[in-house]
Amino acid sequence: MIENQHVEFKQVWKDDFLRSICAFANAQGGKLYLGLDDQGKVVGLKNYSKLLKDLPNKIRDILGLIPQINHKKEENMDYIEIHVPPSKTPVSYHRHFYYRSGSTIQDLSGGNLEHFLLAKRGKKWDGRIADQFTMQDLSENAFRIFREKAVKSKRIPDEDLSGNNESLLELLKLISNKQLLRAAVLCFGNDAEKLITGAFVKVGFFRSHSDLLFQDLIEGSLIEQVEKTMDLLTTKYMKANIAYEGITRIETYEYPVEALREAVLNAIIHKDYSSNVPVQISVYDRWLMIYNSGRLPEGWTLDTLKQKHSSIPANPDIARIFFRAGYIENWGRGISDMIKYCKNAGLPEPFYREMGTGYVLIFEQEKGAADFSYAYGKEEAIHGEDPIKDPIKDPLKDPLKQLSENEFNIITLMKRDPKITISRLSESVGINERNIKKNIEKLKLKGIIKRTGSKKSGSWEVKANE
Repeated sequence: MIENQHVEFKQVWKDDFLRSICAFANAQGGKLYLGLDDQGKVVGLKNYSKLLKDLPNKIRDILGLIPQINHKKEENMDYIEIHVPPSKTPVSYHRHFYYRSGSTIQDLSGGNLEHFLLAKRGKKWDGRIADQFTMQDLSENAFRIFREKAVKSKRIPDEDLSGNNESLLELLKLISNKQLLRAAVLCFGNDAEKLITGAFVKVGFFRSHSDLLFQDLIEGSLIEQVEKTMDLLTTKYMKANIAYEGITRIETYEYPVEALREAVLNAIIHKDYSSNVPVQISVYDRWLMIYNSGRLPEGWTLDTLKQKHSSIPANPDIARIFFRAGYIENWGRGISDMIKYCKNAGLPEPFYREMGTGYVLIFEQEKGAADFSYAYGKEEAIHGEDPIKDPIKDPLKDPLKQLSENEFNIITLMKRDPKITISRLSESVGINERNIKKNIEKLKLKGIIKRTGSKKSGSWEVKANE
């Protein structure tokens, strides 16, 4: 035997080991062995007879549990097995709630404690009452978007969609005892952050991990956040290749829009909102990552996500709203769909990694492009080398063409969006339009950029040295 999520060894008994029994009971149960060393070798227990009499009463009186306590013997050495079944109700020890995670004991607090207590009652965070919120706190625009999507999805009868907002929320089971649930305020609220800090999306474009070029915060209801996030990613943060089929304009982005939409929806729907940490999307020149705080269902690993699995949404009420609106099709298939979209586009398979109190989903333009070794405090990249390169590097080879920070930012934006306007450059770089124009003239004189076409319909061309 070895110590794991369900097994722990102790050579002697100490009352503080009641924490371990409490943690087993609050998790999936387990066995505590007395008289074994750390490697699981029997070393014997001299006072086993007394412990067999004392422990049942002590565990019952302090924890309210009645575990099965067994006398064991091996090679003439006595030891004790305490078999702790999972408890249907929360168990505390000295007013603390302990939980077994792997081979460690976690002292639950804050959002983790709230999630644990709710789960023991068969409830989820998003299904609780949102105190002091009323229909006046909800967004008409969010309801409009939801109805438009729901009409197309045909998952709600037209007559139900034609009713007022309150009756729609009743249908979606987002009202309890005439009070709004948290899911209602998050999905339809004018400002989700009024309910919980960090209920927004943050997007940034990075030249390197420590060099943020520009960023945006996407706020409002969760439904509006999805729409705004996708709009920003496709208009500001990603380059599009333009082609025509007859007179029809076809835009192909660096990453499949369908895959990114699934990823954004997954992050928003499954996020742990009690963490107070926003969904964060970091865009680099050749890769992109999406972070959301949260935890996997009990017993799941990252490999489980790639396999066929059941749907266990972290926020089932939020997931139901997005399902009814047609944002998500088959629960549990989002990740396999993302992989399919990327493979069809000739891109590497996206993958997940643990980071802090949550997970990041990585998209790459070529295998090995991603480098988030900084998250682990390592110098080496995930794939054994640091593949990050500046988006515009050639002009720096010539000392005469050394770029200022503003010039570098301008040409990076121009390369990503050749039709970018002066006003958008000003907004993204953070300097006024007059200074943008001055920097553009300098770049033209250095021979790094040129303008092709007319002022209104033309585009920027960034020239690299040979």
